[in-house]
Amino acid sequence: MESIRQKQVGELIRRQFSTVLNSEGKYIYGYEPLVTITDVKMSPDLGLAKVYLSVFNQENKQEIILLLEDQVSKLRHALHSRISRQLRIMPDLRFYLDETLDEAYKLDQLFKKLHDEKQFGED
Repeated sequence: MESIRQKQVGELIRRQFSTVLNSEGKYIYGYEPLVTITDVKMSPDLGLAKVYLSVFNQENKQEIILLLEDQVSKLRHALHSRISRQLRIMPDLRFYLDETLDEAYKLDQLFKKLHDEKQFGED
């Protein structure tokens, strides 16, 4: 169970890191992919931030995660300059792929296919 402080810091990092990605992302992964931050989970000691990302317009989504991990020090420095007044210690950043929307899309397609094949029974 996350504490109130963990949620507050997670939301702060989510908001500020999205601004950092808007400005720095095009230099890291280009203009084509659309990368959004869906959630940030903080460790109890606030030393680790797990950043969950959703990636669109990219076939190989894991490649974006690897590119961000290669540039993590640059991103961390840019984030630190934005939140240094609110946090004493800058947490480490770990990136994870959030596939929730992809799974929802696949389920929607499956339900549509079943409906078109009249597999649901009588309406």
